[in-house]
Amino acid sequence: MKPGGVPAAGAWFAVAVGGLIGTELRFGLGLLFPDLPGSVPWATLWINVGGSFVLALLTTVWMARPHTAFWLRAGLGPGLLGSFTTFSAVVFAVDQLARAGSHFTWIAYLVLSLVLGLAAAGTGWRSGKVVAGWLDGRDGGRVSGRP
Repeated sequence: MKPGGVPAAGAWFAVAVGGLIGTELRFGLGLLFPDLPGSVPWATLWINVGGSFVLALLTTVWMARPHTAFWLRAGLGPGLLGSFTTFSAVVFAVDQLARAGSHFTWIAYLVLSLVLGLAAAGTGWRSGKVVAGWLDGRDGGRVSGRP
């Protein structure tokens, strides 16, 4: 990062490339697993849950390894995973279900999205701590060879 808080051009480029890749991945998964009109949008739910897990895992690893290149963190975090996951798709899905009169379904879908997203982030955080330990030569947060 440059002095004054403005990221270098490489970080901007990494976010743009990551955003393109994340958007295309999301679009491709939407084509493979289309949400049928009037049905529960499962693809959107699992995309966001998976993205929450991976983002929490990577963020935890990066916190343990703060010297990871800023452009890489920017490209994968806000770029790729920021465009792969989106709350606006959840809101759109909830809106569509509410307009169809499926009130129990949209409430359950919203609650499920929040609960599973938070659970995935918590699991990703814990997994990230384990991965960071492995990268530092430790096993599950303990130094190898010690109890």
